[in-house]
Amino acid sequence: MNSILIAIIGLAVFALGYRYYSKFIAEKIFRLDPDYVTPAHRYKDGVDFVPTNKFVLWGHHFTSVAGAAPILGPAIAVYWGWLPALLWVILGTVFAAGVHDFGTLAISIRNKGQSIGTLANKLIGQRAKILFLFIILILVLMVNAVFAWVIANLFVSFPASVLPVFIQIPLAVWIGYAVYKGKTKMLLPSVIALAVMYLAAVLASRVGFLQIDLVSYFGGEGSAGIFGLGAVNSAFFIWILILMVYVYIASTLPVWKLLQPRDFINSHQLVVGLAILYLGLLFTNPEITAPATNPGADTSWFPLLFITIACGAISGFHGLVSSGTSSKQVDKETDARFVGYFGAVGEGSLALISTLAVVTFFGTTDEFFGTYSSFTAANEAGLNVFVEGASVLASGLGIPADIAATIVSIIVVSFAATSLDTSVRLMRYIIAELGTEYKVPALTKTHVATSVAVISSAILVLMPEGSKGFGSGGYLLWPLFGTSNQLLAGISLLLISIWLKKRGSNYLVTLIPMIFVMFMTLWAMFKQVLFEWSWFGSDPKMLLFVLGSIIFVFAVWIVLTAFSTLTRNSSGDLDENTK
Repeated sequence: MNSILIAIIGLAVFALGYRYYSKFIAEKIFRLDPDYVTPAHRYKDGVDFVPTNKFVLWGHHFTSVAGAAPILGPAIAVYWGWLPALLWVILGTVFAAGVHDFGTLAISIRNKGQSIGTLANKLIGQRAKILFLFIILILVLMVNAVFAWVIANLFVSFPASVLPVFIQIPLAVWIGYAVYKGKTKMLLPSVIALAVMYLAAVLASRVGFLQIDLVSYFGGEGSAGIFGLGAVNSAFFIWILILMVYVYIASTLPVWKLLQPRDFINSHQLVVGLAILYLGLLFTNPEITAPATNPGADTSWFPLLFITIACGAISGFHGLVSSGTSSKQVDKETDARFVGYFGAVGEGSLALISTLAVVTFFGTTDEFFGTYSSFTAANEAGLNVFVEGASVLASGLGIPADIAATIVSIIVVSFAATSLDTSVRLMRYIIAELGTEYKVPALTKTHVATSVAVISSAILVLMPEGSKGFGSGGYLLWPLFGTSNQLLAGISLLLISIWLKKRGSNYLVTLIPMIFVMFMTLWAMFKQVLFEWSWFGSDPKMLLFVLGSIIFVFAVWIVLTAFSTLTRNSSGDLDENTK
């Protein structure tokens, strides 16, 4: 199968979805009003509520939701074949992800910039809200653990990427002050910052002492390292500690000081990265050597495919970003279409090329099966296969393989870091809200709530589990991340459906994808909790079983409550009417 033809079809569907479907939703369903006074203006505080140009905000939103998941999920899911993976990415983006991300942004704008978890109280009641907040809390905790695990492993595997990534931090702070204090335009400084990063990438790829290789520092593989952990685990441990310090600082700073400018730089990275990969695909014209389907798979793709590819098709975490941070920065309500729906399209484009980079990497189908011999092997190999496959595509533009690998790893790390500190910020909000709910004043304090978020995330990612040993917590949580992520997306779509019904709008555009996502996710989660993670399974995983059981029970409870609300003949616009 020709990979260029598949890419053209996918991008064409995305373009049509944004041009027509999102326009229909904006005008006929959500009824966006350019004169509506958004929370960014009404509650402007210079920290969280900051009116922001829609292109800058799109950069922040897009890179916050992109992370490593639209790369890692497809890189694993191609185990079942490229056809089901690509169909879910393309159709899921247009009819599920775009609607979900756009919808959570719109409902939050109309309700003081409140998160979708908080709005559950207004839509379906106090008890459901608390259960929903706990599901969200567990999800963002897992996001922190999974993405910290991804970043630390990439730093260990690709030490040339460390210097460019850390150079970005002071550059972003400089841009933040230049833009918001000196009234400088953000575009030129951010492009300069990106050029500096990639220059550092070239130098670090070729100059040994610029590569921050902690494994070598601890004596190389086979040495004892610190605490007898071995050099690789020691390097991983140090990187996790450094990342936790970073996200503590980043998640407590005003958004304009680091979050927005760094995310705007990363939005350029995404555009550059996508351009390199798609142009590389065009020039190399590789054949898809992976099978269209894999009838010999040791696990069924139905329904597991729909939780393995979360980000890149639909993701509940996106709704947390839309309603948790992005809604507080929307300048005009009509910007929500560009930020929300087009943000989902951008992520779908990333998932599309990620899939193609993996399925065209292998010389033959037999080589593919040699690496993707089982679903477990796919989980372990997926991310590195993407980096190598993307490097091959980049080499089609004349970029040397070592520099290409460094740049690709920088892009993945940058996206994962953006999601990581956004997630920690969201976790702080939720902890503070639960502190208010249960009358624990200490938890409402910024630094206390952030400390709880950071420490719990560090413990989870470093937690040993079974035969995987030290630092396997983040890796082992990936299956539960997918299920809880999709449950959150389904519940969010259900809440938006209730909101639309109360407004007198057609709610089928959110109800139909909600039913599909909830059915697939609850089915997959039931199978995993009961047969794979419990003592009934061949390899019991108690961490996954306990967390999965709690999330499953909470989710069913919320869904039953929400459906009861949806079927009642209630009406009345819940929106703020201030203009």
